[in-house]
Amino acid sequence: MIHSRIAILSTVINFDLYSKSSQFFPQDIQRYVIDGQNGMHGLHSIFYMMKKLRNKNIEWLIMADEDVLFKDSKIVFDLIDQMKSENYMVCGIRDGGMISHRIYNPNLINTFFSIINFKELEEIWNKDQIVKNNYLLDNEFDDDLTQLKTSYDINSLYEPYYCFYLWLRRMDKRFLFLNAQMSEDQITNTVIYNDKVILYHTWYARSYGINERHTKRINNLLELLNFQNNNNIISAPIIFRDSTFFFIQKIMKNYRRIVRKWNN
Repeated sequence: MIHSRIAILSTVINFDLYSKSSQFFPQDIQRYVIDGQNGMHGLHSIFYMMKKLRNKNIEWLIMADEDVLFKDSKIVFDLIDQMKSENYMVCGIRDGGMISHRIYNPNLINTFFSIINFKELEEIWNKDQIVKNNYLLDNEFDDDLTQLKTSYDINSLYEPYYCFYLWLRRMDKRFLFLNAQMSEDQITNTVIYNDKVILYHTWYARSYGINERHTKRINNLLELLNFQNNNNIISAPIIFRDSTFFFIQKIMKNYRRIVRKWNN
């Protein structure tokens, strides 16, 4: 079955890891990659995503980093069906209270894995409004956080991309928060839907192939999944790279430094 209006996007720093992890990505959907080797990630990646993917007839967009290893990728289609039927805009893992080393804002998600109603996002997209939403209000959201298992900070604006999700929440868009569990190594976490493991998030993509400990840890999972899923056909992704991004960011950084010195 070809899911012509569903796509998957990865912002990739480590293409060696991506070449291995992407074989477990959902099948029969278009794959896109933003080359993050020039420093593009987070909010910049979201803005570039909209620039490159608008008007491509995408209805649902899966966002998954290269250190995401799908155990059962078909479950994402069940997730999308629920999101359609119950009018959810975004699904993902809370960025606090769920994963032991992510102790930030539980009312927002971490972008390592999410699904978004891209068709609706295109209709409401407003970059200017997004960047204006990088603030918090006391008791703004009424999420039930009593079942969270680890530390969190509802006053955190740790990630610059939070403003994107704050904007969506303030537009009254529904979020489906998924469950996660820590693995035995206490670094990797699973993502769970209907009591089934969808994927492992290994973290430390930058360290793969460089740091022996993290490389071995990730390779162990890759070997396990290769044993379980050895018939996947890998389609080549469409790769986007903003060749000017690094230089523009460097210029902006120098400009901000000069302004700070001038003001002092």
